Amino acid sequence: MAKQVHQPREDAEFDFILRMSPVPVLAYFVGTWPKAIEPCRAMDLVIGGVADEYTGRLTVVRTDITRCPLATKRYEVTGAPSYVLLEGGEAVAQGTGPMTGSEVRGLLDGHL
Repeated sequence: MAKQVHQPREDAEFDFILRMSPVPVLAYFVGTWPKAIEPCRAMDLVIGGVADEYTGRLTVVRTDITRCPLATKRYEVTGAPSYVLLEGGEAVAQGTGPMTGSEVRGLLDGHL
């Protein structure tokens, strides 16, 4: 995972990163149950590349659904991997399932 990707250990840390970010936040939700592990690992490379590409314009937060259940519920995440683009704490774009780098950038377009 790219060094530009934050990995909060709990909801309080997720909320702190969200509050402190001067730029929009891409919350990338991952699961640790068997059917979610491989798709999420595959997306780590894609999200890491996006994080590198958007350095300074986007904060990326890899959020474990199990460790951050309040954030998961707040943004109505129902599967993994899922992506929520946040501006001022409000969701402005969302996606679920494996995506290509182009699809992730498409999710961000118009917001950055």
